Amino acid sequence: MRIRPALAVVPVVLALSACAGGSDDAAPSATSATGGFSPVSVDNCGTEVTVDSAPQRIVSIKSTATEMLLSLGLADRMVGTAYSDGPLPEDLADDAAGIPVLSDQVPGQEALLAAQPDFVYAGWESNFSADGAGDRDTLQRLGIGTYVSPAACKEEGYMPDPLTFDGLFDEFREAGALFGAEDRAEELIADQRATLDSVTPADDGTTALWYSSGTDTPYVGAGIGSPQMILDAAGLTNIFADVHDTWTSAGWEQIVAADPDVIVLVDADWNTAQSKIDLLESNPATAQLSAVQQHRYLTLPFPATEAGVRNVDAVVSLTDQLAELDG
Repeated sequence: MRIRPALAVVPVVLALSACAGGSDDAAPSATSATGGFSPVSVDNCGTEVTVDSAPQRIVSIKSTATEMLLSLGLADRMVGTAYSDGPLPEDLADDAAGIPVLSDQVPGQEALLAAQPDFVYAGWESNFSADGAGDRDTLQRLGIGTYVSPAACKEEGYMPDPLTFDGLFDEFREAGALFGAEDRAEELIADQRATLDSVTPADDGTTALWYSSGTDTPYVGAGIGSPQMILDAAGLTNIFADVHDTWTSAGWEQIVAADPDVIVLVDADWNTAQSKIDLLESNPATAQLSAVQQHRYLTLPFPATEAGVRNVDAVVSLTDQLAELDG
């Protein structure tokens, strides 16, 4: 794969915005009628990314990026993964078995370059830094393309506001175009739309706290990111929906005052769901919460809570767990 200069003119240009909800027809095909790969250019978090041929040596950083590539059937083109947030789902684990793990965290530039990638797909903008995998300009000068999950863009005009499933599916489509896997991207979108359409959301105004992490100061799901998107689809009312952010720090007194009907616990290796339950039940203030007294907990694995291919499954899981609690 060759990275063109920023001002290069290409036959096919995809101008896909990561902001707002997006739509099904936001990204035209980058594959020609003869089945070949046509050059693709996208504006990704304010960085122009242009590919002339489908990347053949891809490194992923963060679980969301790894799972996207595997879901697009690109395991045979992946030369490394890094910064896993947890185990892969069973349907993807076998495909990833032979892919080298470069680092448990963000790989250093030396480790990244040793894998000889022609493209790096990252879950966060911060994964590309001078003291990490390398900044995007430097990697481009080395002939390595870079891409950040659009849902993680923070620049004004690029940050999704709010993130929606339509916008998320636009990322699937954009990634499919960049990697020459458009047909698989469309199949993935169709499958996920069908699953999402089959969900019966709660309709009784059930309120929820999305508890991501933290002890003295809890870090919770706010009103415009993936937690809000998932809660909305499950029919749950986020008690911090009015906070204009993806996640936010909150005070325990705010949570006690809201007294949510259920608590969504993000289960991470570094802050497990059980450790959160222990904290909630041992703290005299939170121990009085209705959801704590009635053990109305819903649990999601961390990799399913950031924007990616597992968000629809997260919606299904929440509605199933809620039905069990109410059954």
